[in-house]
Amino acid sequence: MNNINRKSTLQAGEVALVGSGPGDAELLTIRALRFIEQADVAIYDRLVSDEIMALLPQHCERLYVGKEQAKHCVPQDKINELLVTYAQQGRKVLRLKGGDPFIFGRGGEEAEFLLKNGISCHLCPGITAASGCTTYAGIPLTHRGVAQGCTFITGHTQNDGQLNLPWQSLSCSSQTVVFYMGINTLPSITEQLIKHGRDKNTPAALIRKGTQPEQQIFRGKLSSLADLAAEHKVTPPTLIVIGDVVNQLTDITLTTPGFLDAKNYQQQLPLSVE
Repeated sequence: MNNINRKSTLQAGEVALVGSGPGDAELLTIRALRFIEQADVAIYDRLVSDEIMALLPQHCERLYVGKEQAKHCVPQDKINELLVTYAQQGRKVLRLKGGDPFIFGRGGEEAEFLLKNGISCHLCPGITAASGCTTYAGIPLTHRGVAQGCTFITGHTQNDGQLNLPWQSLSCSSQTVVFYMGINTLPSITEQLIKHGRDKNTPAALIRKGTQPEQQIFRGKLSSLADLAAEHKVTPPTLIVIGDVVNQLTDITLTTPGFLDAKNYQQQLPLSVE
């Protein structure tokens, strides 16, 4: 790392909007780590792992503003105001968010608010959960001849309580679909996908706390995914992955997240017929 030119300098009165990735500290970018090391105050979310929080300087003040589905610890408006307040005090402010702040993370809204209030901000993407968690589960989002595209979509209901999504566009068998924040609406998701043409036997998986030591993976079919979640009492944070790529490399749970054991792979191959 010492051989890489240092470009990421956080000045007093500035804010760094940083994505911490899905949890494993080794997935942090060098830019993210450098901002973390410079912070005077960190305003962080629920999905930032303890391993990453431990990288903050000892003098750094920590403010938790985590959110859970249907339960906001601190409203977004208040978070925006906190960022401005601490920056105006001349602090080096770190806004630390799980995954990527700009994929379902409201990072764009926070950047807009800062700029409108005369606060400069650094933008630092993180590995989004859909990419990091599937990879650590041994699931490629795309694969030649299997899936030519992938879609990331939120499973949150709208203000009217409805899950208004472009179901028809999600029914193509050659694309992988990853739902964020959809575990509580999973029965509706699977029902609507099948109703709009997605094969009920499409391989599907639930990945809970992906990339972390407590990672859990549950594989099944689209039609039985809701029952699988209920059986294992799966709770957030959990990703829903739907597509033929789910079992492309392996259909077993990896002993070490992000590591494919060649011996296990060979054992899965069909016996050759002489």
